[in-house]
Amino acid sequence: MKDITLSIPDKDYSFFIKLIKNLDFVQVKEPKKLTASAAKQKFLEEFEEAVEEVNLARQGKIKLKSAEQLLSKL
Repeated sequence: MKDITLSIPDKDYSFFIKLIKNLDFVQVKEPKKLTASAAKQKFLEEFEEAVEEVNLARQGKIKLKSAEQLLSKL
């Protein structure tokens, strides 16, 4: 058996799952949920990265995006 990883837009996810579950040769593995401690660890790691980026920006080593630039991508 081969594994495939797909990225599906949130709005189409439930339709896609219903569709492929009707195929008898497909096994769907639901994504693993993070435990509270794993979620906390992930948050702390991402927070540390953000603090490091802010420090680098203050030192003039990198340039951060403006809020306007971030919102325009949404």
